[in-house]
Amino acid sequence: METLEAIRKRCSLKGHLSGRSIEPEKLEAVLTAGQVAASARNFQPWRMIVVQDRDTIERLTPALSEANQVARQAPVMLIVCARPGDDVIRDGKEYYLFDLGLAVGNMLLAATDLGLVTHLMAAFNETEVKRILHIPDEVRVVIVTPLAYPPEASYDEAARERLSQRTRKPLSELVFYDRWNELEPA
Repeated sequence: METLEAIRKRCSLKGHLSGRSIEPEKLEAVLTAGQVAASARNFQPWRMIVVQDRDTIERLTPALSEANQVARQAPVMLIVCARPGDDVIRDGKEYYLFDLGLAVGNMLLAATDLGLVTHLMAAFNETEVKRILHIPDEVRVVIVTPLAYPPEASYDEAARERLSQRTRKPLSELVFYDRWNELEPA
């Protein structure tokens, strides 16, 4: 799969998680995609916890929102964290969230390219996740995602219906040229 194809095909598929094990080399490829992400001043503030232990996944699941309980089916949960003090703060803007987003985006695209399903979850009890995983108080848990193969024969088959229903705003609503509200290039 090419980069632009992975971008177009990536979608959240929490209803399409199998318990099939993920090969170590594929898991490492996903994590490496996060590792090489760009970051402000190359501080790389993200930290990732790979949860593969079934008992720990079962203990984590109640900390997720009710709508995300299905994540317990996945063989891997990625917990993406950052320590706000480890990053650039300029003009009151905390870049660790942006930087972490770049790392997560890379991992999502790598997972899609490898035929793996993800589903970003921001609705969780951070205090409980931190307690279960022994995460220090000064570290923020920002995103949780299951990582799994779909039960279908391929990622494309699993994503077909979801992608057919996807809506996106047209570029004309999202892009300005040279200044705010300028809809056409000069």
